[in-house]
Amino acid sequence: MTFSSVLRQRGCILLSTAAVIGRLPLGMVPVAILLDAPSLAVGGVLAALYSITPGVGQPALGRLADRRGIRRPVVAGGVIAGTALALLALTGSSSAAPALMLIVVAGGACPPLEGGIRTLWQHIMPDAAHVRAACTLDSTLQEVVYVLGPLLAISVSVLASPRAALATAGALTLLGSCAFAAAPACRRGPLTPRTSDWLGPLRPAAMRILLLALAFLGGTVGALDVAAVAAAARHGNGWLAGALPAAFALAGLAGGVLFVRYRPRIPRQLELPVTAGAFAVAWLPLVVDAGALTMVLAVLMPGMLFVPLLTLASLALTDLAPQGTGTEAVGWLSTAIRVGLAAGTALAGHSAGNLGIPFAAAAACALVLALLCLPAVRFRAGDGRP
Repeated sequence: MTFSSVLRQRGCILLSTAAVIGRLPLGMVPVAILLDAPSLAVGGVLAALYSITPGVGQPALGRLADRRGIRRPVVAGGVIAGTALALLALTGSSSAAPALMLIVVAGGACPPLEGGIRTLWQHIMPDAAHVRAACTLDSTLQEVVYVLGPLLAISVSVLASPRAALATAGALTLLGSCAFAAAPACRRGPLTPRTSDWLGPLRPAAMRILLLALAFLGGTVGALDVAAVAAAARHGNGWLAGALPAAFALAGLAGGVLFVRYRPRIPRQLELPVTAGAFAVAWLPLVVDAGALTMVLAVLMPGMLFVPLLTLASLALTDLAPQGTGTEAVGWLSTAIRVGLAAGTALAGHSAGNLGIPFAAAAACALVLALLCLPAVRFRAGDGRP
């Protein structure tokens, strides 16, 4: 199985391309806000707010998609978020109150492209192996979003202005969401009848345990960003602040490609906890504060394991979600990851960028996922089918 075998399926290239375009602003907007804000303190608050508010909007829009079909919330979210970013580009972030309101609207209305595409994979892929590969592809493309997004924002800011970068982000949001909604697979109504109560995907106890583990997983990335800045200051190498997160993300791309080609020879129900355990162990070399180049090399292994772990967790989440709640469930995945990112950033900042924080978060993630293998939880690692 390869990514090309997934992309050969009807409509997959359009869906994947549109999803990447529509999600590029998630990597662009925080950087553009930091460059446009009157001070780093104001910019930091606004950027953090934009990063966390999709965690509120995604489950709500996902529930609407499960009930009414994917097309409407994707288009509505794209129009609202794109308009808010366009207005922010016009007014700028120097006036705190209007900027704050527009940031909340733009972040909260982000179209549910991640949940939408992962729900569609279940229905347009011919078998479970293709679903697994498609989810790996989407997890890998998320790494592309967070590598290309900041680069695009910086490039537009240098060539034009930070406000032009915000306007570009708004246009990409609208373009990506409309292109996604135009795909034939999105034109149908609800793909699966909803059978759950108002709690939706949060009803199963195993789902709540899995979301806790995902919060710890997000904490590793949030802590790494701060630890990289602190390590750069300790070693007197400013490039290290960007090199560590970049190496982690680029290794994730390689990890996704390898994961889809080579399946580990372990029982299916152990794939998720074993991968999480390997992810935690891979952080240990970074706990020892070695030289700058050694740290960049050491971060490659946890980076390579991040995409496989995220893919297995998303497949398990799809398996656990009650019928007709798949898009909302992926929205809760986004919420858990974003809460973990914020908590990891705050904790690493409080500890002066201690590199033990990412390891501790990864170990907590592995421990929680190990609980899912207990018979009392009755959890079965998924093959990509709900």
